[in-house]
Amino acid sequence: MPKQKYYVVWKGRQTGVFTDWASCQKLIAGFAGARYQSFPDRALAEEAFRNGPPKKLVDEHRSEKNDGAVASAPELHSVCVDAACSGNPGDMEYRIVHTHNGEEIYRSRVYPMGTNNIGEFLAIVHALGWMKKESLSMTLYSDSETAILWARKGKARTKLEPIPQNAILFELIERAEKWLAENGITVPLRKWETEEWGEIPADFGRKGNFSRDDKARRG
Repeated sequence: MPKQKYYVVWKGRQTGVFTDWASCQKLIAGFAGARYQSFPDRALAEEAFRNGPPKKLVDEHRSEKNDGAVASAPELHSVCVDAACSGNPGDMEYRIVHTHNGEEIYRSRVYPMGTNNIGEFLAIVHALGWMKKESLSMTLYSDSETAILWARKGKARTKLEPIPQNAILFELIERAEKWLAENGITVPLRKWETEEWGEIPADFGRKGNFSRDDKARRG
């Protein structure tokens, strides 16, 4: 279970100490100059609220695994990706959403005989391509360390064997690797800290099980 955290909002739509990230997020999302930080216990949070914000907050944009500093909260002006796969391998799809409100930017078709890591990798590269096309520069989150590593290395090191059913996926992987070789990663690519922040906003919410409607979208 995620450890209990307390969120201090010094500047937002409402100020105070809050016990869950969802409440904090509503108060700071889209609020210019919002000042907030998380703390491991209530006493520290209440003391910090009374004392006011420090001159330099812990960088909310950084991840402990990515940059060596503990992330107190995700950056809201960002996008995130996730994939869902029914089986391993199995029916796979991925999507890209805005972090602050979960609004869907793109959802792929359902591909047969794929894996979650492949979906996450393709989603990352697709999101990078979308931002480049739209001349945007925002942090990109994925909760897959493997896919992030593949993207940074420019190579999807999947153990999945190519077969006729998943030939399209290997074509997409080749195109994604080519795009990375030609364009590189020019925006912050971060690990979504699920234990600290809860499920990534791009999560499909079905733990790998597709509904009938989802299956109907294959092909």
